[in-house]
Amino acid sequence: MTIPEADRELIVARRLRAAGCVFAEDEARLLVAAADAGTRPDADAGTEADADADADALESMVADRVAGRPLEQILGWAEFAGRRIVVEPGVFVPRRRTELVLGQASAALVDDAAPVAEGDGPATRSPAVLELCCGAAAVATVLAAEHPGLDLWATDLDPAAVHCARRNLDGRGTVVRGDLFDGLPPSLRGRFRVIAANAPYVPTGAISSLPPEARLHESSLALDGGADGLDLHRRIAAEVGEWLAPGGTLVLETSERQAPDTQEALVAAGLRARVVRDDEVDGTVVVAVAR
Repeated sequence: MTIPEADRELIVARRLRAAGCVFAEDEARLLVAAADAGTRPDADAGTEADADADADALESMVADRVAGRPLEQILGWAEFAGRRIVVEPGVFVPRRRTELVLGQASAALVDDAAPVAEGDGPATRSPAVLELCCGAAAVATVLAAEHPGLDLWATDLDPAAVHCARRNLDGRGTVVRGDLFDGLPPSLRGRFRVIAANAPYVPTGAISSLPPEARLHESSLALDGGADGLDLHRRIAAEVGEWLAPGGTLVLETSERQAPDTQEALVAAGLRARVVRDDEVDGTVVVAVAR
């Protein structure tokens, strides 16, 4: 006998709640829907075989979630700024706080918007934008949709992230593997109007205290920021000036506690920098502009 969807959601929610999932009811609804859609998208609903396939798929996903695997990696997507971003196993899951990076990057593009003249010189090229340490390229993917015509680039050191980012951008930008700016063609130096980055900023000693979803299922390349969490921020500050266009903007995610030090590193590198905080998404960024 087929169990009604509402009852399945209730049963799953109870298991998830017992495992410590805070949003058990919401997660149960998503897992039940994913089991249905993933196991029989083209089959006739209601057959006994279909019901068994649904049950097997749902049990597998619930077991993964109870074991601590991130919900987004189980579903294969994360919601970010109202869009679904593909998330593959092992890839950093986009957080809501990074929507602040997106918002500030988008605002910088709007503030700096100018019509593109005809011709083939440097001044006539499409605006160049980079997502640094891109992970699944959530920021770049939304920018591609909201600002068509960008010369969009994304970089990451993790090959799994590069593969995932290419799926999300789907030909609307170029994704390269490299350590920060490594891998970018030299012709892009001095051309980026906006660089957005969620570089790792968790102190090495704090990795062990992260939730198991992050600690066990996301690459350390996306988390570990060195002894004080700011190794990557200092490297970006030292290198970003040669990649930004005059008046170009860097938007760099950080923590509220680390923001003053991140800002100081960017100012010391010759940029004008300010801290922006958004309590609604619990996000903090430093916005720096090339002189």
